[in-house]
Amino acid sequence: MIIVIDRDIPFAGSMFGGRAEVLAVPGEKITAETVRNADALIVRSVTKVDGKLLDDSPVGFVGTATSGFDHIDRSYLDRKGAAFAHAPGCNALSVAEYVAAALLELGARFGLRPDRMTIGVVGVGNVGRRVAAMAGALGMRVLMNDPPLARKTGGAEFVGLTDALQADVVTFHVPLEKGGRDATYRLLNTERIRAMRRGSVVVNTARGGVVDGVALRDALGSGHLRAAVLDVWEREPAIDTGAVDMAAIATAHIAGYSADGKVRGAAMMYDALCEWKHWEKTWVPPADALPPPNRPEFVIDGADGDDRGILREIVTTCCPLMRDDSDLRKITALPESERPGYFIGLRNNYPPRREFAAFTVSLDPARTRLAETLAGLGFAVRYAGPAGTAGGGTG
Repeated sequence: MIIVIDRDIPFAGSMFGGRAEVLAVPGEKITAETVRNADALIVRSVTKVDGKLLDDSPVGFVGTATSGFDHIDRSYLDRKGAAFAHAPGCNALSVAEYVAAALLELGARFGLRPDRMTIGVVGVGNVGRRVAAMAGALGMRVLMNDPPLARKTGGAEFVGLTDALQADVVTFHVPLEKGGRDATYRLLNTERIRAMRRGSVVVNTARGGVVDGVALRDALGSGHLRAAVLDVWEREPAIDTGAVDMAAIATAHIAGYSADGKVRGAAMMYDALCEWKHWEKTWVPPADALPPPNRPEFVIDGADGDDRGILREIVTTCCPLMRDDSDLRKITALPESERPGYFIGLRNNYPPRREFAAFTVSLDPARTRLAETLAGLGFAVRYAGPAGTAGGGTG
């Protein structure tokens, strides 16, 4: 059996052991020739999987180690009779942590307090549910919009899109659907932006096509919108550098790029292919699969100091989105022909980032409110007793 796999998926060359011949290839270089003799293909979002890629191949299984799959032509796979698997929720925490870091960064920059703001979460699947929970931990009032889920569950907690767009912050976590009852292509367009509150903020970590880029730039230029946080772009990797210039925070589609999420996605692909082949599952990620956190413990001495400032420092140290913003902005100085390669390089060479649960925060017992917020975001929290001894903890 021959498996072609994106080499940037963790354990790409080792997790299938001696069961198959594995060809680990850069995702952007997977071509029809690469898969001509392949039985299975495992990709990330950088590889477009359709008839052009697979027509002349015997590929019977396609997996993507990502939660989204708009880069996969599912109808084509159905006609071909190929099995399909993706990794729903593998990077949901990573994206939610990115959004939390962005909210705290914007709060400091514009003098905003999340605990006095509302957030409209558009799309309440694996990612959106976690974003809503983290926003709640920050004290925000959460408005959830998800028409398919509302119809399925009849849940009274959902609001219409018009109401969600009235929030101080509107964040998108929907799949890219170009047609049908719940189409999301350019869901945020000129008309809907005009209906938003003046001075509100847009966050897009879903897909670039969910937001009309021209309409967004116009709204930012006119001051109708206060700011935009953009991690995804239309026509990636040939992105609109004008939108990069206008965004308050701009990153190279890395919101879901935690090391934890990547390992989860790889393990889900392993399980899916084993189920397809009826193989016994003998591999699990090794104990040292994840790198140590860049700062395993934060020690906050005493009860002095601003909780909001401390919270922002901790969160943005663990999720350094302003480093990622600075890296992407360098793209604007490059010749147009070099920009796509630079964008791909930022993704392929992204530094390891651990999720909040890998970090411990040691606090004075008097900081109960900060402890509750950190625990709500997923940190391990403990109270430091006299002379720095460890006391009880939470999280």
